Amino acid sequence: MELEDDIVDAPHNPISVSGSSTEFDLNGEEAQRAFVVKEHGANEHHNFCSNRISTAKYNLATFFPKFLYEQFSRHANLFFLFIALIQQIPNVSPTGQWTTALPLSIVLIMTAVKELAEDFKRHKADNEVNRRKVKVFRDLTFRTARWTEVRVGDVVKVLNNQYFPADLVLLSSSEPEAMCYVETANLDGETNLKIRQGHPQTAHLLTRERIRTLQARVECETPNERLYKFVGNIIITRPDGSENVVPLGADQFLQRGAQLKNTPWVYGVVVFTGHESKLLKNNKAAPIKRSNVDDVYNRQIIYLFFTLVSLAVMCTIAYAVWTGEHRSDWYLGFKSKPPLSPGLTLFTFMILFNNLIPISLIITLDIVKYFQALVFINNDVEMYDEATDTPARARTSALNEELGQVQYIFSDKTGTLTCNEMVFLKCSIAGVAYGDVQQDPGVFSDPALLDNLTSGHDTASVIREWLTLLAVCHTVIPERDRTDPDVIVYQAASPDEAALVSAVKRLGFSFNVRQPDRVVINALGSDETFFILNVLEFNSTRKRMSVIVRDESGAIKLLTKGADSVIFERLSQNQPFADATKEHLHRFATEGLRTLCVGVRLLREEEYNEWARVYEEASTAIHDRAAKLDRAAELIEKDLFLLGATAIEDRLQEQVPETIQALANAGINIWVCTGDKQETAINIGFSCRLLNSTMDLLIANETTLPATMAWCERELEALEDHGDRPLALIIDGPTLEFALDQSLRLRWLQLAKACKAVVCCRVSPLQKAEVVRLVKENERAITLAIGDGANDVAMIQAAHVGVGISGKEGLQAARASDYSIGQFRFLQRLLLVHGAWSYRRVTMLILYSFYKNIALYLIELWYAFSNGFSGQILFERWTIATYNVAFTLLPPVAIGIFDQHLSAETLLAMPHLYKSGPRREHFNTRVFWGWTLNSIFHSVILFWLPLEMFRGDTITADGQVGGQWVLGHVVYSIVVYTVTLKAALVTESWTIYNHIAVWGSALIWLVFTFAYFELWAAPGVSIAHEVFGIGRYMYRSARVWFSFLVIPALALLRDVVFVLVRHLLFPTEEVRLQRLERRHQVIAKMPEQLWAEMHGRGTAQDYTGYAFSQNENTDSITQMEIIRRYDTTVEKPQGE
Repeated sequence: MELEDDIVDAPHNPISVSGSSTEFDLNGEEAQRAFVVKEHGANEHHNFCSNRISTAKYNLATFFPKFLYEQFSRHANLFFLFIALIQQIPNVSPTGQWTTALPLSIVLIMTAVKELAEDFKRHKADNEVNRRKVKVFRDLTFRTARWTEVRVGDVVKVLNNQYFPADLVLLSSSEPEAMCYVETANLDGETNLKIRQGHPQTAHLLTRERIRTLQARVECETPNERLYKFVGNIIITRPDGSENVVPLGADQFLQRGAQLKNTPWVYGVVVFTGHESKLLKNNKAAPIKRSNVDDVYNRQIIYLFFTLVSLAVMCTIAYAVWTGEHRSDWYLGFKSKPPLSPGLTLFTFMILFNNLIPISLIITLDIVKYFQALVFINNDVEMYDEATDTPARARTSALNEELGQVQYIFSDKTGTLTCNEMVFLKCSIAGVAYGDVQQDPGVFSDPALLDNLTSGHDTASVIREWLTLLAVCHTVIPERDRTDPDVIVYQAASPDEAALVSAVKRLGFSFNVRQPDRVVINALGSDETFFILNVLEFNSTRKRMSVIVRDESGAIKLLTKGADSVIFERLSQNQPFADATKEHLHRFATEGLRTLCVGVRLLREEEYNEWARVYEEASTAIHDRAAKLDRAAELIEKDLFLLGATAIEDRLQEQVPETIQALANAGINIWVCTGDKQETAINIGFSCRLLNSTMDLLIANETTLPATMAWCERELEALEDHGDRPLALIIDGPTLEFALDQSLRLRWLQLAKACKAVVCCRVSPLQKAEVVRLVKENERAITLAIGDGANDVAMIQAAHVGVGISGKEGLQAARASDYSIGQFRFLQRLLLVHGAWSYRRVTMLILYSFYKNIALYLIELWYAFSNGFSGQILFERWTIATYNVAFTLLPPVAIGIFDQHLSAETLLAMPHLYKSGPRREHFNTRVFWGWTLNSIFHSVILFWLPLEMFRGDTITADGQVGGQWVLGHVVYSIVVYTVTLKAALVTESWTIYNHIAVWGSALIWLVFTFAYFELWAAPGVSIAHEVFGIGRYMYRSARVWFSFLVIPALALLRDVVFVLVRHLLFPTEEVRLQRLERRHQVIAKMPEQLWAEMHGRGTAQDYTGYAFSQNENTDSITQMEIIRRYDTTVEKPQGE
């Protein structure tokens, strides 16, 4: 408690970090967090956030309010709640008190069960994360604990390849001077490793004993969403009681979700936990998503509601007029029981007409969507990724039809389009290309290279120089495997570097040792030492890196690799291999490979010494040091001799180009949003055919809002100048921040919409989400976001539909998504097949459900003209209530689950068929009211024709009178048979289930009438007394059976004629394809030559991407400093 008091009583020390002007003051504008390291008791009063995370939609406290809010935001449920309430008013409801409340309760209960089942899966996935293990310093040693047990102030030990359980401050590591390598692919999509370094004042904390004696407290900024910024102090208490204030910054900050790489272990202090960590701060609560179809039919329900109210008002007025004219008619009994007041009469008619809106529609939709997800999507073997044992999973079934209407796809790059694997595939050395012949596909294994090297070929010396350069010119750290010293593990900040160094190792040039001033390679069995004199680092302006070395003979060499554009302009005269290398580079680029050129220069001793003095002055300059270092490098990086080039494949996932092309042919706009570098993103854009040589690239790298605004206006004005050439927009994160400003966002969106492809680079998770929201809020379009990392969660949640890929970056995106798949290529089938099917099935289900309800319940309006608008019902109350849940339930369910307008093969082969969904051709206001008018027309025929047929009321041979209930249930029977035949008419494909649903529904009603009309005679039964025995009257009448046959045919005659005319005289492409399918003709996929033409495969490209094998230095630690600190011959500490 003494340390706790020190925090409260100690004089204020503002938090500051070298190089930063930001200061945080407890009493100032910025809040501050303070806690004691390792002392839980001292931190309890702060009530810091738990480290438990949840991406679920509900918990015990929020389920009922959130669920009820969601359900009653559906206008239909709200309307039926109102009807259920007014039915409780005595003598008002003509259909009883519970005919609405009971079905509504069943609907809500079934929906709640479905929601709980889906959310349980999210809780289960969260528990997998929360139960991960990490070593925490407790009771004077490191003990294994769950992530949920980690608390602010804990010291944790994270091992290689583990994810950080919370936001940490790095204290020390197994590497020299407390360095470590971190992969932030989950945060920003980059696979290049970042370097973090503990402060020198904490780097000595390498054992449990030193951690045990550590007395310290931390003061830092409060939790915020700034992923790449951190400001704080760690105040260490010395043995004499004095305090040492150690500044902390972004270099010491390890974010939750990042992964420790190439570093055996690190010690860190927990600063932010759970939902207060920066990654979770960038993620918002899982939103309540509602499909566009839901929104459309919600609006139609509003229109129907006002129509219903208008009908009720008109009937109320008509009732008042009629009772006024007949008040003196003694047999009506108005003297003993006066007519209802206008208000109660209005309620009566609202109850009478309430079923114009189908109460069963919502639960029917939920059942159908659940089956669509559970049976078809989850069990589709064509979307099963065998390599990772990952099936497709629908984490929600509420958005199935949205998959059939997508117009914009926002995709992450790393792990979504690519495999996070760099593979060295081809090269050009001394004008000779290698790699076209591979013994081992997927790995460089051309035997000609080594044959030429060892057989005395004319190019052998150049090949040796080329291999030596790649083995030496890099910043890779080689480490011996502790279990097998013969195995070398390469620590690389960039996967490009790892690919190149590993490739030349397989070719016999193994990089084995790095020491502060030298490297040792094994070249074909003999060790060679190179002394490192200087490292000229890469940046985006230079597009190259160089190493100056002295070999064992004393010769000084400049070894350089970089983009072809910068290497070729620095070559000396008379290059023998330049033309051939250019041709090879061009060929490599057309294959989507990332290339770089390598060159060498022999330096004279005096020339090097003179340049070294210039470089030393630049490296110690106070002002413009970086610019002066670049100028110094320009002095030496010239007169290079071109050795050749390398070609690396940033390996795409399977069939990514084909998938992107198919989605583009379906009319879907594809935007890539990535945290990766601009050059890398452009390279991948060309590799996956999102970009091609016919496009004009609009590249935005502005630094201010006015500059961005000017650029945007300039490009908008120049749109016509591009003619028919398609455009692609490339924009980086800082520029995007200005483009998303309120004053500019709509103009930038206008420019982006004019482009065929958009690539957003170096963007944060929040920027990804903001781009999605910009399109979502300003375009009448359905958006889909797809990604595989935690940095994609905000984007996935912001889109109408979120798709997660269960990839190498973990399962965070999949857990937060609406649908998860194993690879990007499955998105094609998810949208073009399951999306198209679900959209057509769901929209037809909705239209048919409204049709059948209006066809039956509007008859009560026509009957009102015959009963003085008294509110008397024509049908028995429980047959009214069970119409939707028994007699007409199966046809819409069968349509929603089993109907199929075209086969999967056809839909995949002809992606343009998908366009009808985004254009909303099958469900819009015009289509909805077309069906509504048709149902009104049918209701007129289905009531007035039977009424005229049975107006005499004597329907049996013995002259018995059936009365009102017989007429009512003859009409009811005709309606049931008509709407089931209508279902048959709109069914596109017949399965055994469709036959059972359609013909079984008619049979169910027929069997029901025989039982129900005799039910009142059973002991203890108090319902159906009105209709007791009427079945005996109905089914003995030839006129009844004649009406069953003729009237449905007359009602549907117009529909049949319309279908025949459409199919025979004006067939659409879909109709023609259906004919082909019925003839069992398979729709073939596009021929390969047409595919090549569409992709431009084999055609020249103007753009050549380069794979720079050195990540640009954005940290305070330079690459020169890194390699100077490492000595791989010295054993590392174990952290025990």
